[in-house]
Amino acid sequence: MKITIWGCRGSLPSPGLEKNKYGGNTSCVQVQDGQKGFIIDGGSGILRLGTHFDESIKEFDILLTHLHLDHIMGLGYFKPLYDPSVTVNIWGPSSSSESLSKRLKQYFSPPLFPVRLNELRANIVFKEIGNDTFSIGNFEIQSEYVCHPGPTVGYRCRLGHKVFTFLPDHEPALGSSKFPHLKNWSSGYNLAHDADLLFHDGQYTADEYIKRIGWGHSSMEDAIKFGEMAKVKKLVFFHYDPVRSDFELEQMLLNCTKDKEISFDLKLGRENEVFYIE
Repeated sequence: MKITIWGCRGSLPSPGLEKNKYGGNTSCVQVQDGQKGFIIDGGSGILRLGTHFDESIKEFDILLTHLHLDHIMGLGYFKPLYDPSVTVNIWGPSSSSESLSKRLKQYFSPPLFPVRLNELRANIVFKEIGNDTFSIGNFEIQSEYVCHPGPTVGYRCRLGHKVFTFLPDHEPALGSSKFPHLKNWSSGYNLAHDADLLFHDGQYTADEYIKRIGWGHSSMEDAIKFGEMAKVKKLVFFHYDPVRSDFELEQMLLNCTKDKEISFDLKLGRENEVFYIE
């Protein structure tokens, strides 16, 4: 399994010289098994990804965690959506109030975007999901609602015996009053347990999180506790605050790991980075 980060910033694209190492594009990850695979999230990072595909590829799967703007803002610039010979399957969390297509139409319409959803030339198929299991190629994928404002899912992607879990916008400490001691009552645990690789929200410091409880994001400290509880093998931080520089991210990681024994590999995810699970 090959996982490529095309964008790992949170909330708002924020390019700049002080962010060249970890990147400024918002959430977009590509998961592959050879030449086959899928995309998770359509943040600003999907623009560049869309220019790298061979024109012989005629079907794409895009799995959305949720419909906040930083996770869909790049969809309108995804090149295959303008090819009439292409089918794009868009998977996303179902809502009790509106369909997935109707919610996406709010983005694909003036004044937010000049091209309407029904004007895109590709054949678009909407697939609504909740707490479900489905397959794409050789991948078995489990989706489950997690703690974040609005309908939001995380993904557990299995290929053979290897597991990649994606929880970019996640507030695990809000899911249980006894976090991290009651794993079965903790948001995201069913997706992350025993994962070979976990991408997890790391937007805040512990002090910042106290003032932002309920906003849907995690401190790095809570993400580490979550990783320990789930017994993951490697945790990669994701969804950085848009104002955070490369230096500040590295200081955050240093501060939350200093003098602590951590049972798994831990690192900051960066744009263009590639991971292999074999």
